[in-house]
Amino acid sequence: MGIVNIDDDLHEQVRRASKVSYRSINAQAAFWIKVGILCETNPTLSFAQIMEGELRSAGVSARPLAVDAA
Repeated sequence: MGIVNIDDDLHEQVRRASKVSYRSINAQAAFWIKVGILCETNPTLSFAQIMEGELRSAGVSARPLAVDAA
């Protein structure tokens, strides 16, 4: 494990996002890093597709929400 130096503005964004997602600052940064790697190595997939694959590989099964056509 090491230390990653990021600029103050990015650190502030990570701090704010961590509060919204109920993660620690380190967990939020790790999440963004992992998602970034997955996006770069799978450029044809959307964020939703990447997250669906990650959840599926973790054994999480979620049904798509039904959208009412009003």
